[in-house]
Parts: sequence; structure tokens; C-alpha cells
Amino acid sequence: MKKPGATPAVVLCNPKYPHNVAGVLRTCSCFGVSQLWWTGSRVSLDVPKHERLPREERMRGYADVKLFPGEAKPLDAFADCTPVAIELVPGAQLLPHFEHPQNAVYVFGPEDGSVPAGIRRLCHSFIAIPTAHCLNLSQAVTLVLYDRLLKDMQAGRVEGWSMGDFLTEHRGYFDPSDDTGPRLESASGATAADLQRMNAR
Repeated sequence: MKKPGATPAVVLCNPKYPHNVAGVLRTCSCFGVSQLWWTGSRVSLDVPKHERLPREERMRGYADVKLFPGEAKPLDAFADCTPVAIELVPGAQLLPHFEHPQNAVYVFGPEDGSVPAGIRRLCHSFIAIPTAHCLNLSQAVTLVLYDRLLKDMQAGRVEGWSMGDFLTEHRGYFDPSDDTGPRLESASGATAADLQRMNAR
């Protein structure tokens, strides 16, 4: 039976707040990560109970990210992956010096705790984000995925497109050379799905 896990992916360990999970969903879609997993029951998507993420993060534009809520052993779902824990532990490598595995699964602890020991034992690498204070969970995910994209671009694994090539929605981008209004199409035709395909290589 084929395992459903696809890399790169994000795993959240027992997250506490739905708005943080929603923010991570948005970040995954922005950076071409196609799967978001989380453990625990504090954030649930029980449809009969009308449980769902905050309204803004249910946009159709984020439908490219598949959600796996309440999974007890998410790393077992991946046939080939390199689990990377973002965790303040002795010996953790600082994010600016970290080389991202192409098949990474990024594991984050909850807002009020750490990555559980059982999952921590399965992780190949530990990275820390050098900040003066703890970050919000969704901010931490954003920084890690941005760092991955930045290093992929610097290494030539992702082409340095223009901003118009990255955006798949018009809000926040205006092409001054186009007097008809915001430009929706990109010169290369690149989309968020293109980022996912490149991440999967």
C-alpha cells in the first residue's frame, strides 16, 4: 500500500490554537508545500461538530495543501523523508547555517511545549531560529520555509522569477507598466503548483 506522505511537508505536534494552524496552512500554500499534518485533538476539523479553521484561511487558493488532522504517528506515513525538528535543544544548528534536505518533513512543537520525545527520536536534524524571544508558531514555520526557498534559489534549484511569476492572485501586486490594472498572469506561467513540483524533485 502506498504511503500518503509527500515531501516537503510540515508536521505540527498537538497545536493549541486554530488560528496558528490556519496561518501555517497559508504559509504552506505560499511556499509550495503540499501537505500539513498535525497530532492531537486540540485543533480539530470535525465536520459534524462544525469545527473548522478561521474563515480567511479556508480560501480556495489554499486548496493545494492537503490537511491531515489528528494523526498520531505522522512520520509513519512517509516512505522516504528526512524529519527535521525545529527545537531548542543542545547542539541544534542555527537556521541560517542549515542545508535543507529536499525530502524534509519539518516538525514543530506546540505553542506551550516541545516536540514529544517519541517524535524527537525519529528526527535526523535539529534546527533553531536565532531570535531574542520565542516566535509565534506560524511565524516560525514561515521563516523556515522562506529559508528553504531562499537557499534553493541561491543554489539554482528554483529560478529567480519576477514577483509577477510567483503570485497566483492579484492582491498586493501592481505592474506599473500595465495601465489596465493588476496583472494576473505571469510571463513564465509559473504557479504555486510549479513550486510544489520543484520542491518534490
